[in-house]
Amino acid sequence: MRSSHTRGGGGAAKSAARTTQKETLTAAGRAGFIARGVVYVLIGLLSLRIAVGSGGGRADRQGALHEIATKPFGEAMLWALVVGFGAMALWRGSRAVLTRGPRRKAGSRALDGGRAVFYASVCWGTAVYAAGGGQGSSGNAQSQDWTASALELPYGQALVGAAGCLLIGIGVVLAVRAALRRFLRQLNTGAMSPRTKEVVTALGVGGGVARGVVFAAAGVFLLVAAVRFDPHEAKGVDATLRSFAQTPAGPWLLVAVALGLILFGAFSFASARWRRL
Repeated sequence: MRSSHTRGGGGAAKSAARTTQKETLTAAGRAGFIARGVVYVLIGLLSLRIAVGSGGGRADRQGALHEIATKPFGEAMLWALVVGFGAMALWRGSRAVLTRGPRRKAGSRALDGGRAVFYASVCWGTAVYAAGGGQGSSGNAQSQDWTASALELPYGQALVGAAGCLLIGIGVVLAVRAALRRFLRQLNTGAMSPRTKEVVTALGVGGGVARGVVFAAAGVFLLVAAVRFDPHEAKGVDATLRSFAQTPAGPWLLVAVALGLILFGAFSFASARWRRL
């Protein structure tokens, strides 16, 4: 009898531990989506300023951090982002390591692992900035420095070209998946009203397509840098966004992309609320 009670107590303890773990990781994921949403909304707003010629700093993550730092309680908000990005890294890492089952293939876990590493680096960069480390070099300069270093390696031209093709492919996949509304599979749409579902769907489609366009455009510039063996052809997010204003469509294309990034930020907030985590 005592042994039965012991086993029962042990099972209850394990169940409680699993429940606590799930709740913790769920909260981490929601915090991460909020942090992502804040940055995308700010990048979109900075891009809009550039498009209409009303100033604006860097239209990238560093520019977004600078924008936050200039506001009241900016330092506290920056540290909140540090927590949010760290939480996103934790959630993505847990999906890569802990989640198993027939629906979680090795490729999916590897993708989550890569995202965990990415958000960990974003968390670190944000923490450095919040601690007074400054903005550092621009994303455009970082991209060109990486490209220059890569081109000096054996088969460096092929490596940079492959990286450009990879970015283009990621952008196309993001845009197509958004257009096909694949993101709805990850949301608890049953908890939404019909009107809310329509709004969230519009946010996901518009935002996802715009995000994919930015990735693909950055990949094109990287591919051109490889073909021409010129690292100065590579562009970061800010320079990529500014390039949209130099097309025949003029600043209107940049306006459309900027609005799309704001939509994606809003979709991230919706994901924090309705994503199945």
